[in-house]
This record gives sequence, structure tokens and C-alpha cells, in this order.
Amino acid sequence: MNYIFLMGTAGSGKSAIALALSERIKSSDVDVALLNLDPGVRWLPYAPDSDIRDYVNYAQLAEEYKLGPNGALVASVDAAVGHVSEMKAELERLAPEFVIVDTPGQMELFAYRDAGMLIATGLAGDDFSTVFLADSVFLNRASDFISILLLSYSVQARFRAPQINCLSKIDLLPKDLLERAIMWSSDPDTLINEFISQRSDEKMELSIRLLESMLDSGALGEFIFTSSNTGEGLDDLYAQIQRIHSGGEDR
Repeated sequence: MNYIFLMGTAGSGKSAIALALSERIKSSDVDVALLNLDPGVRWLPYAPDSDIRDYVNYAQLAEEYKLGPNGALVASVDAAVGHVSEMKAELERLAPEFVIVDTPGQMELFAYRDAGMLIATGLAGDDFSTVFLADSVFLNRASDFISILLLSYSVQARFRAPQINCLSKIDLLPKDLLERAIMWSSDPDTLINEFISQRSDEKMELSIRLLESMLDSGALGEFIFTSSNTGEGLDDLYAQIQRIHSGGEDR
């Protein structure tokens, strides 16, 4: 089984992409399963094949330990570590080619806590990929795009797995913003120049140096522009997943 972990900021459309991507993979007659790892989600656009909510009760933990919403989510994700073997067994019985893992809406709960890495390695060992989903709202200014780029880079550094960067909801973007996103993602010099033009003073110097260093290391990579509504970019996303996991072909 090939595990694909979807990560991104709250509202970036992870669950919608999980469904759309699974349908795209199934259209190639390839078996795929969906795993929900968000213990606090009330509704999903798909029926998960394995669901952390079957093992961890978010509301019960909040009540039992007198936790607020965020504290209960933290406790729930930590508790999920103890149920990795059950979820993995459920998925192994289905024996799909791919498992799409829909991580918690609050990215930091999974990406930056030890529980996230323990869950990922417990399910997949060292053989998994990540898809980082960036919301198209981060295209208003160069600094917005850079902030999401930094988040993407931090996830890749944390999990040290092959990563695909995607921009979501492109069907909602005006044409000029989409063209700007394509330019920024393909031309680092343009991105840096527009970032500098926003504000040029001594306080910016360190930020510019850090950005240039990150871009020189290849952190920008390639962005795939996707829409779960129209299906745009899903062929490209699936092609990248195939290259990572199976040399570019359906097995």
C-alpha cells in the first residue's frame, strides 16, 4: 500500500481533494482507500474506509478532562497513536494500491507534534508521500505566497518524505491572480523582486536573505494547480504520485 498524507492549512480543501483524488485514481481501475485522521470533523464529503472517530471520541475527551476545543483536539490526536494498528489492519484487509490520508484541519496538530510522525510511520513505515495543499487566498501579495511556501517547506523538513505542493480552489481565482501564481511558482526572481517591492528597508534584509537561501535550495519546487470542483490538476497530481510511488505507471 502506498500512503499519501494530505496536509495544509485549515480551509485549504483537504477533504474535498481527498474525495476528488480518490475518484480520479479509481477511474484508472486502481484500488484506493480513504483514511480520516481528523477526530473533530462533524461531516465529510466521503465515506472513509477507516476513521479515527471510530476509536477516539473527541467530545468524550473534552468532557472527561474539561478541555476546550483546541485542547480536546490535541488530546484526540495524541490518543490516535494508540489505535494505529487497528486502522492499519482495516486498510490491509482492503489491500488498496493507494491510501489517501485526510489529516486534521488544524495542520499544526499533525504536522508539528510527535503524534503526527508516529501515526505516519506506524501506518506506512518510511514509505509515504505528502501532498501540501495551499489555499488560493494566499495569492494577494508576494509575502502571502512566501508565508505558505515557508509552511510547505517546514512540513517537508519535518516528515522528510517526497512532497507535492498544490494550490487549491483555482476555479475560484480571477484569471490575473492565477497567472500571477503561475509566474511566482515558476520564476523565483520575480517572486523575490515583488516581495522586495512591498517594503524595502533594513528590517526586510534578513527576510530576503532567508528567502533567497530557501529558493536556492530548491524549496519552491513545482506547484500543481488544482480544483476539486472542476477536476483541474488532478491528472497532474496523480501523475506525480505515480512517479513517486510506482515509477510513473499504474501497477
